[in-house]
Amino acid sequence: MTTRLAPPETRLAIPSPVVDAVGWLTIYVALLLFVPTRLVFGPLGSAGAPSMLFGLGSLVLWVFFRLGSGRGGMTTPQPIRIALGIFLVCVGISYVLAMSGPMAPAEISPGDVALLALASWSGTLLLTHDNVPDRSRLETLIWRLCVCGAIIALLGIFQVLTRQIWVDKLSIPGLTGSAGYSLNARGGFPRPAGTATHPIEYGTLITMILPLALYVGFNQKHRPLLVRWLPAVAVAAVVPLTSSRSAYLGAAVGFLVCLIGWRRTRRLRMLGVVAVGVAAMSVVTPNLFTSIIGLFAGAANDPSIASRTDSYSLAEEFLLRRPVFGRGLGTFLPIYRIFDNQYLLLLVTVGIVGTAAFIALGTTALVTSLRLRIRQRDEATRDLAIALAASIATGFVCLFTFDAFAFPMTMGTLFLILGLAGALRRIERGSAMPFVPLVG
Repeated sequence: MTTRLAPPETRLAIPSPVVDAVGWLTIYVALLLFVPTRLVFGPLGSAGAPSMLFGLGSLVLWVFFRLGSGRGGMTTPQPIRIALGIFLVCVGISYVLAMSGPMAPAEISPGDVALLALASWSGTLLLTHDNVPDRSRLETLIWRLCVCGAIIALLGIFQVLTRQIWVDKLSIPGLTGSAGYSLNARGGFPRPAGTATHPIEYGTLITMILPLALYVGFNQKHRPLLVRWLPAVAVAAVVPLTSSRSAYLGAAVGFLVCLIGWRRTRRLRMLGVVAVGVAAMSVVTPNLFTSIIGLFAGAANDPSIASRTDSYSLAEEFLLRRPVFGRGLGTFLPIYRIFDNQYLLLLVTVGIVGTAAFIALGTTALVTSLRLRIRQRDEATRDLAIALAASIATGFVCLFTFDAFAFPMTMGTLFLILGLAGALRRIERGSAMPFVPLVG
């Protein structure tokens, strides 16, 4: 008897096992959040940050896994991955056009470093998107991110209480640091920065993690009550201490998105908690409360706000010179002007097309998460989808307040969260496959 095989187009492909990269990504998170940005491998200069090198390694691993998966790999279109690819193509075109024309020598190296940084963040996104194999491992990665966020939140609280930055005393063999660590103050209150370069970066980072920490507190019930709520409490406690409009704006955006997606009972309960917290702060630390109100009430007379608005005309001037693809990512140096608005800087460096592609990346991830929230019946999945949407919205809104691409801690975390959103969509749509661990 002869056994006849079914035609190739009717055979079911046997999926290749997904390599579990959660352990690898955990190391990346630790390097990103715990190693101060100013500590680098000396010979590599600004391209020598350990987290950047690890992110480039993630990109290499992702390419290796994709090539190794062959036809058994994932073939379903993934919108976040597609949006990232379009943005990278736009940046690549901008880079080629910039390097093929006349350019000041001082702009070449920063342009190369900016491209490497983007490749590193993209590697993190792609590895997270495709190599978190199932929901359990996704929950583990989110828990580890929140724990790391809680640790740097506690560091920020310690910095405020002791009025010392502390990270300036940190020395890691093989890494060299540059001067610049100091504890800034505003309105008479110290501004914590954790391990970040600046309090604005620290505040944005903290508020991006906050919605995920709230998700952990509400849903990871296999952990003890106090343990699972510690990250959310630590992160929420440090937000008022940042004296940063970016942090307050980010916290408000993230909390608003969460309120929209939460059940009515939880919404009312959390509004009550916030009201009690605000009332307590106004009684216990009335000067801090007044200072926070003054940041917004006196914004019209704030030099930092005036500097941002004065940048519009200069940005328009440079944009009109190269409106489509800009002058090249990373080539507009801080000595020319600090816009304190990443979208303005993107318009100048990657043009209208590149900026639109970047906004489309964030919009795609946000819409993907919101659609998942609407379509899923499982309450925990709905909560995670809205938490990811809140974190993404927070990150992209805060980019209006500083030149975020120059702050790798913020962007590394934002691209990781974009990858988490893609991983949740892939897993919940049934693309999860057997896995083998990369790192334990």
